[in-house]
Amino acid sequence: MNRKEFLMSSVAFGLSYAAQANNKLFLARRKMKKIGIIGLDITHAVAFTRAINTADSNHPYAKFSVVAAYPYGSQTIALSVERIPKITQEVQQLGVSIVSSIAELLKKVDYVFLETNDGNLHLQQALEVIKAKKPLFIDKPIANSYSDAFKILEAAKKYACPVFSSSSLRYIDGLQELDTENIIGADVYCPAVTEPSHKDLYWYGIHGVEMLFALMGPDCHSVRTIQEQGTSLYVGEWGDGRIASLRGIREGKDDFGGTVFLKDRIVRLGQFMGYGPLLDKILPFFETGLSPVDEKETLGICAFIDAAQESKLTGGSTVQLQK
Repeated sequence: MNRKEFLMSSVAFGLSYAAQANNKLFLARRKMKKIGIIGLDITHAVAFTRAINTADSNHPYAKFSVVAAYPYGSQTIALSVERIPKITQEVQQLGVSIVSSIAELLKKVDYVFLETNDGNLHLQQALEVIKAKKPLFIDKPIANSYSDAFKILEAAKKYACPVFSSSSLRYIDGLQELDTENIIGADVYCPAVTEPSHKDLYWYGIHGVEMLFALMGPDCHSVRTIQEQGTSLYVGEWGDGRIASLRGIREGKDDFGGTVFLKDRIVRLGQFMGYGPLLDKILPFFETGLSPVDEKETLGICAFIDAAQESKLTGGSTVQLQK
């Protein structure tokens, strides 16, 4: 083989190799599980996207990719409206395409994060995903009422579509390691700023309610709200006589935490661990279709919040939870 033939052969080999490499990359991307986001008015959307789309190739997240997002999202809550342009730009920089409708999004993805910050929109948005049978994670709150949450979960059964909803505070440091069979009570606390369009605890205080139910279980029978300036105290009674409380902080220093009373010891919960522990539950759920939180507990959380709101409006009376 002369020099010219050798060079031509080398170029051809290089082109062939590059084509094969590009083809492998294309096939790898095709094999990735594609995730779409509804709602770019909450920082969770960026946190989830960054964790997944920048994961190392040997990380469990690497077989997923957030590929598309529909920005709306609340168009009536001022904070949400302000956030949408900035968060849209941030996810675009992470390789996410912006689409003009949920219907368009559903054509591009295997799974969906419903991240819209406005719980009043969740029923309408979730139904569109559920009818398409795309496994769905609904970020807190699942809705702004027990009624809407119930309709979402009933539709999930009807269309055989897996649905999971949770706050990241369910996975606060130390909580998941506790033996819930030995818990006899708990006092937890969290920031609880409110938003006029939502019942009080559906906005930010839901983080504390999630912690409470993760510890105590779904069988809460009644709640009483003690409303004072700067804070609210919610005292729940469970069916077996156990009592637990949530302090919602609206003034002064705030944080997440609590004290858990067990039969043999008293435990103080640790620090908020960020969104990783929740994402570690969501991605396996997408593949298995098995929610790590029972729907009875999710509905119990909504019933607690609705009853707590009624108690507040009736001057702190004890209100029975809807079943």
